[in-house]
Amino acid sequence: MNAADIPILSIMLAIPVVAAALCLFVRAELARIIALSATLLNLVLGVVLWISYDPAGAQWQFTESATLFGPIGWRLGIDGISLTLIMLSVFLMPICIGASWTSIQKRVGEYMAAFLLMETLMIGVFAAQDLLLFYIFFEAGLIPMYLIIGIWGGQDRIYASYKFFLYTLLGSLVMLIAMLWMIQFAGTADIPTLLNTDFPAEAQTWLWFAFFASFAVKMPMWPVHTWLPDAHVQAPTAGSVILAGVLLKMGGYGFLRFSLPMFPEASAYFIPLVFGLSMVAVVYTSLVALVQHDMKKLIAYSSVAHMAIVTVGLFTFNQQGIEGAIIVMLSHGLVSGALFLCVGVIYDRLHTREISRYGGLSVNMPKYALLFMLFTMASVGLPGTSGFVGEFLSLAGAYKVSTWATFIATTGIILGAGYMLYLYRRIAFGPQVNADAAAMSDVNGREMWLLAPIAVVVLWMGVYPETFLAPIRRDVATIVERVERAAPAGDSKLKLVDPTTARYRVMHHTEKNMAEGSHK
Repeated sequence: MNAADIPILSIMLAIPVVAAALCLFVRAELARIIALSATLLNLVLGVVLWISYDPAGAQWQFTESATLFGPIGWRLGIDGISLTLIMLSVFLMPICIGASWTSIQKRVGEYMAAFLLMETLMIGVFAAQDLLLFYIFFEAGLIPMYLIIGIWGGQDRIYASYKFFLYTLLGSLVMLIAMLWMIQFAGTADIPTLLNTDFPAEAQTWLWFAFFASFAVKMPMWPVHTWLPDAHVQAPTAGSVILAGVLLKMGGYGFLRFSLPMFPEASAYFIPLVFGLSMVAVVYTSLVALVQHDMKKLIAYSSVAHMAIVTVGLFTFNQQGIEGAIIVMLSHGLVSGALFLCVGVIYDRLHTREISRYGGLSVNMPKYALLFMLFTMASVGLPGTSGFVGEFLSLAGAYKVSTWATFIATTGIILGAGYMLYLYRRIAFGPQVNADAAAMSDVNGREMWLLAPIAVVVLWMGVYPETFLAPIRRDVATIVERVERAAPAGDSKLKLVDPTTARYRVMHHTEKNMAEGSHK
């Protein structure tokens, strides 16, 4: 029996829910063990999903379908893009549980239940093939993160949690109205069917803006990014990891799944808007990051700059740019999560995030300094790390569309090197002026087990990115084929026809003709 013969996606959704219910009724030690076991089991199932996925097979694999109630159907399935983001989710979740092993001491059962519930909702977002089911998963994900920030966060956690909830909720209400109109127009809520539905050009503008209102906040894009630094600063370490690692990627996934293929004409029309906001975000948030004194806030602003590279890549309407944007999302999920873990390691010892309180940690914490350096270099985009691959592809794709947007976005790499290297120098090098920081012990076994797997994947993605590009290549080509009719002419005078897209277009039409011939 292979994975396609069992409802593996439903099982992956059910395991965290059952474990969350158990965590509510057991003592703290047992709740930690249950949560870790459940997330590790889902990781194993995720690996099975990855191994069993056939990049040359059907576009939608591991599909499941059942009627729930009214217009909502339990329809699940994944393509290569969904697969990579589900793997990112199940990979980071056991690390989040491990990061909370000793730092969370109050209401442990409820804390673990919130994280487990969030895992179910994240997987549901990437696996849903029903429009309303997607919306339920997408919006319900706000609740556990709201509780994690509001109950286990820092001193200003109430303000940060309300700001996070209101920003993201208000942006999505307009999207729900648009979804209902789309269902009425197409007569179905089935996402694969809607992907091939040609909505009227005049309606696309309003539909695009409705979805943009939600996804831009979730990314977040400038100027609706102000909730993110507050949420990161106040959230516990594991909350910051999963917020930066996965929740922000839901906005990028939404653009890929809905905005580009469903509203291609509107997406092309608003490319100048997206590029403009992204260019401002790259420069502005990088400059703001340079002057931060709080480590978490600096990394939070760097996230906005990196996600701006993602939006530039997504709206290039070509194979390189969109593939690069997806790789940037994966890389940022790993690297930003690891950087927040690095902050958590020293915060647990000194209970401060002020950069000035540290210095010279490479003397007494050499293993920590080495890992922190690796993730800093990956954030900067050093060749051989995951950050380089995604940024190079994104900017190469963007150059075909707009040389000016590429030039300004590239300054983000320079500014990123500035604020990240400046941060690393103040933390790891220099004189040890604070005796309490100089007395801190190096990373222990548990912390090494949390950081080492991320380090391995960051290097793996940088050295051999084909492992991560192969599953998404055909799905990206499908999106490009859908949107290229509306693609604007670029100013670089480069050839816009991508051979990869052309090859998959030929394969797609050949398969379609064979299917029609056999039907006759």
